[in-house]
Amino acid sequence: MSRSINVMETATKLKDLTVGEFKTLISDTIRENLEDLFEDLTALSSKEYLTSIREAREDYKHGRLKSIEEIDV
Repeated sequence: MSRSINVMETATKLKDLTVGEFKTLISDTIRENLEDLFEDLTALSSKEYLTSIREAREDYKHGRLKSIEEIDV
């Protein structure tokens, strides 16, 4: 199903999809959402991650920010 990769870009209505394309679209959407959920759960179960979020919020609250131009890559 090489066309299914571009289904979202080319099809504007459900009726334009084949049954196979529709199944692939649903399957891919569910897979992506589950991957996002597992990533979020993993991150939120990390004490270091939660600490870094807390610190970042405090920095923002107190104006300790850098513009994108100030960041040296």
